[in-house]
Amino acid sequence: MIKTGTLYIVSTPIGNLEDITLRALKVLGDVRIIAAEDTRHTQKLLHHYDIHTPRTSYHDHNKEEKSEILIAKLKEGNDIALVSDAGTPGISDPGYYLINRAIDENIKITPIPGPTASIAALSISGLPTDAFVFEGFLPAKKVARQKRLKELASEKRTIIMFDTPRRVSSSLEDISAILGDRRIVLTRELTKIFEEVIRDKVSGVIDKIKGKSLKGEITIIIEGAHEEIITDIADLKSYLEMLMLKEGLSLKDAVSKVSKDLNLPKNQVYREALKIQKTAL
Repeated sequence: MIKTGTLYIVSTPIGNLEDITLRALKVLGDVRIIAAEDTRHTQKLLHHYDIHTPRTSYHDHNKEEKSEILIAKLKEGNDIALVSDAGTPGISDPGYYLINRAIDENIKITPIPGPTASIAALSISGLPTDAFVFEGFLPAKKVARQKRLKELASEKRTIIMFDTPRRVSSSLEDISAILGDRRIVLTRELTKIFEEVIRDKVSGVIDKIKGKSLKGEITIIIEGAHEEIITDIADLKSYLEMLMLKEGLSLKDAVSKVSKDLNLPKNQVYREALKIQKTAL
C-alpha cells in the first residue's frame, strides 16, 4: 500500500529574500513539486537559493482543477510544497481550497512557519497586540465595504486588514466616515527597499497619501473601538442634545462634530441624533 505524501504549507519572504527559514529551504529542495501562485515570481526565490525543484501553477483561477491533480500526486506518495507569492499560504489566498481538499482526503499537512505581512505590520504598529482580529481584504464594492465596516464599528480589538493601492484611498474615506478618526497605521512594501510606515489618525493618513501613487502590498492596522465611549450612550445623547437643541446645529453638522470629537462611528451617532430629532418635533 502506497503511503501518501505530505502537503507542506511553506511561508516565503514578503519582500527581503533573506527572510526565510532554513527548514523552508530544505523542504523546498526536498519535495517532488512546488505548487506556486505565480511560478515566475517563485522562481526568483528558488534561483537565489539554487533550488531546482519542479514548479506548477496553483492560483485562484485554476484552484479546483489543479487541486485534484495535486491531491492525486499526494496519494501517489509525492510530497508537495504549497507557496504563495509572499508570506504564508492560505491567508487571503487560494491555498485555503487545497488545504481543505487535503483534509478531506486525510492527507498529512505540515506548516513551515515564517513571514506574514499581517503580523509583521502589527508588531511595529504601536497599537495593542494583546487581542486583534484579521479581516483580510475589505469588499471591493463601496456598498458592501461600508456594510462590513459598520459591522466592525464596535469591534474593540485591533483590526488588521489588507488593501490594494488602487482602492486604499476609497477604503480610508469609508473608514473615516464609519469608524471615526481613529489611530491607524498604514504599511506597504514591508522588508523591501521602499518600505513605508505611516502612523497617524485616519484623516492624517489620508492627507499624507493624497496625490501619491502607491505601489505594493498594503496592510492597515486600525485601533479598536473604545469601550468606555461606545457603551456610554448617556454622554453621547447629552452631547447631541446640547448641540442640536441648545446650540441649534443641524443634524448633519451635529453628527459630524460628535463623531469626530468622541471618535465614534457616524452611523452610531446618526441613529442617536435621529431619535433626538424625532423627540423634539
